[in-house]
Amino acid sequence: MPRSPDDIRNELLVVRCRRNDPAAWDELVKTFNDRLFYFVRRLVNGEDQALVVMQETWVQVLRSLRHLQSADRLTTWLYTIARRMVMNHYRREFAELDLAGDPSADVVDDGNDPITDLENAEWIHFGLDRIGLAEREVLTLFFLEDFSIAQTADVLGVPEGTVKSRLARARAELRQVLQRERQARTGGRS
Repeated sequence: MPRSPDDIRNELLVVRCRRNDPAAWDELVKTFNDRLFYFVRRLVNGEDQALVVMQETWVQVLRSLRHLQSADRLTTWLYTIARRMVMNHYRREFAELDLAGDPSADVVDDGNDPITDLENAEWIHFGLDRIGLAEREVLTLFFLEDFSIAQTADVLGVPEGTVKSRLARARAELRQVLQRERQARTGGRS
């Protein structure tokens, strides 16, 4: 199978990064930071938390790049690290909640109520914010990041069949959330 220009570029980028070329590290961050931030932002609560997770992600990438076995897997490898950092973030957050003894104290109403006339993309993001983390992950990777089933399975560390079933459940859950919200806004009229 012929290699894509992106695969070739990624391979060269990985080689340069492994040689500690600062320009290569800059290029790596410039190439992937926005996409990874978008992914992370969909999974955590708030931009500040997403920025913290992104910083942890890039530190882990810096430490682990020498372990990447195949440069053609760079993209899924980066998303896997970002996902792992999100999971670590939630583990720490839940540990803090357990220690604090009052989980409701960390809940803040920031007044970000969605506006009435949302465009389709805004509706999707509104719904994504209201479904579970596993569902958000699979929908974000597959639909918003345009990953294949195989790539999504690779990032999540699950079989492809699991991705397919999670996608079906996530789509159904998202559809229910959006239908409930639409009915609430229209007073039950569709």
